[in-house]
Amino acid sequence: MKVAITELIEEVQELYLADQIPWVVGYSGGKDSSAVLQLVWLAVSRLPVEQRTKQIHVISTDTLVEQPLVAVWVDASHAKMREAATEQGVPLTPHKLVPDVKDTFWVNLIGRGYPKPTTQFRWCTSRMKINPSNNFIRQVVRENGEAMLVLGTRKAESQRRARNMEKHEKHRYRDRISPNAALPNSLVYSPIEDWNNDEVWQFLLQVKNPWGHTNKSLMGMYQGASADNECPVVLDTSTPSCGSSRFGCWVCTVVDKDRSMEAMIKNDDEKFWMQPLLDLRNELACDEEGLRDVELVQIGLTKKEISELGKTDRKGKPVRLSKENRGKVERNRRDFRRIDGRVQLFNGKTIPGPYRKNWREYWLKRVLEVQQGIRENGPKEMREIELVSTAEMHEIRRIWLYEKHEYDDTLPDIFKQVTGEEFPVVRGDDQLLDREDWDRLKDICSADDVFFQLQTELLDIEREFRGMTRRAGIYEAIEKRLKAARFSDGEEAFAARDAEQKRAEEIRDLRTIRKDKPENTKGSKKRSGAKVSNVSSAQQNLFDQQSLEENE
Repeated sequence: MKVAITELIEEVQELYLADQIPWVVGYSGGKDSSAVLQLVWLAVSRLPVEQRTKQIHVISTDTLVEQPLVAVWVDASHAKMREAATEQGVPLTPHKLVPDVKDTFWVNLIGRGYPKPTTQFRWCTSRMKINPSNNFIRQVVRENGEAMLVLGTRKAESQRRARNMEKHEKHRYRDRISPNAALPNSLVYSPIEDWNNDEVWQFLLQVKNPWGHTNKSLMGMYQGASADNECPVVLDTSTPSCGSSRFGCWVCTVVDKDRSMEAMIKNDDEKFWMQPLLDLRNELACDEEGLRDVELVQIGLTKKEISELGKTDRKGKPVRLSKENRGKVERNRRDFRRIDGRVQLFNGKTIPGPYRKNWREYWLKRVLEVQQGIRENGPKEMREIELVSTAEMHEIRRIWLYEKHEYDDTLPDIFKQVTGEEFPVVRGDDQLLDREDWDRLKDICSADDVFFQLQTELLDIEREFRGMTRRAGIYEAIEKRLKAARFSDGEEAFAARDAEQKRAEEIRDLRTIRKDKPENTKGSKKRSGAKVSNVSSAQQNLFDQQSLEENE
């Protein structure tokens, strides 16, 4: 291992001195990115000062829903890096990247009503992780012509990662350097691609961290996130590794269970303050451990079935909510129309759209409650935790008012109800309705939510087009809103679809009757007339309409 590290350090030094292309090192705070950054730091720090001329950027993407302990760890690392880089004369600058406010998790889920991310609809990754990093790299390329991206990717991480890396090996410039398929004029250098988990930990524990963080603390964090609370020192190939734990977004619903957070809470009583985070994540994921009984009753579960959830069955396995029932819970939370107002039918069901208004308001309240609880009961370093920022809430409020046309403006009320503080409201000059107008209009529309929403959307069209000399596009906008309000629920949409199919079948039948109708003889005309007369009046009308369309 010592020989391999020496050779790698020499390779890093050679590449660093080969040109003036700046380096961008990806750092997430995990073991792999820590090992790569430590390797690069050691290599450059051992060069003569006059040769350390090329800039090294260290980028960390904060999705704003990172696991709180990891987020604190990365922030502390950045602070120590700045100080150590200055003291040691290493040309390294850490950067914390965040997504645009319009792309954050809560703005899209609470504001726009995007459903929880799944393997089929993973809308979060590109917005929150990939775009901020790519934007930074593009800026470096624009300023310098090229960039070298240094990553801690390893083939041993997964079979999928190994296949992907092997695919890019065909186009390599040299060992461990590949072109970046996503970004022109950038290369990817993966110095530890052939290391396994044991070798990563061996390097981290045997070589002192150059920016002053202790790698034993990093190991302890992984140890706490392992279900068996085991993270042994690797002595030989028979010793199990501590590399299977993974950290990511605490709200992640793409995975079935958040095993890391569950293990942290289980293994350390001092981390019990994280339980509300896990509960909210499970509720969002429709996991039985986070669901309220009222939602389970709504999908038809009995009290006995609800009481059995989470217990152990005869085979020793926990009783879980079925995938079908999870789908029912999720469907009840969402509108039957897509976000653009269309109704799409598939396999006897409507394809659900965004979260309904009451659920978006509920998620905001839950996030603020968890945030408030951690601030009051969590450890000292979490007293200023911000699960949803003020900037995000301003954007959520803007979407609710001007995209969702929800003029009752409930966000400030929810904020005050949970925090006891006033929300810094900025009232728009073009806000059409105040709370009193909203309530009066809602009373007029009675209990018809779809009709009520149509009225607010039509008012918004007036707001959008008023003051224009030529109102080009207003009729198309009105038609679009009217089409979106055709049905009051999914059942009505299916009834309309069935009626259309029945009408189409009747027209086909009548075409067949017309095609088979004999001509030229009086007797055949009488028989034909008898056939048509046996057709229902509705069918006759359809037949006549079809004839009219063909004549036209």
